[in-house]
Amino acid sequence: MTDRGTGRGRERGKEERPDGPGGRGTRRGREETADERADRQWQDLMQEIRVVQTGVQILLGFLLTVVFTPRYESLGPGDKAIYVLTVVLGSLATGALIGPVSFHRLVAGRRIKPQAVAWASRLTFIGILLLVATLTSALVLILRVATDNAIVPWLVAGVLAWYLLCWFALPLWARRRHTAKRRE
Repeated sequence: MTDRGTGRGRERGKEERPDGPGGRGTRRGREETADERADRQWQDLMQEIRVVQTGVQILLGFLLTVVFTPRYESLGPGDKAIYVLTVVLGSLATGALIGPVSFHRLVAGRRIKPQAVAWASRLTFIGILLLVATLTSALVLILRVATDNAIVPWLVAGVLAWYLLCWFALPLWARRRHTAKRRE
């Protein structure tokens, strides 16, 4: 059955139930085949990758131009090493986040979508970890050039803590909390 408002199919035999004050509906479980689940998970993953991939590619593009600016020559050996590390991390993140698209292209039609989803998910997670490292390294370099070195570790630690909270701690907390409720 298709939902007229979204064009999406409704799960068979599962009705929406009101959930709290906005009347938002939730579903109790899904009735889908392994192939339908893989298709849904693949679409979800591609949407997530689109968000992250664009940011990584823009960041890497800017990083690649730094070496061609006059200011680069005035950097000390430590800052140049941080720059090289940042570019390498950004390149690795880009590779990991583009990897799922290439993976899909090479295995399309081979009837291994569930396995492709699993590998693409792993590559995406690795890409996100590399993105955290890239952003942290870039922040170290920028703040070392722009501010007093004494405050750089504190600023970077605060921003890194924020990344870890938003990208890992909160989702893991929500997963644990809501998964435990579902089991009851």
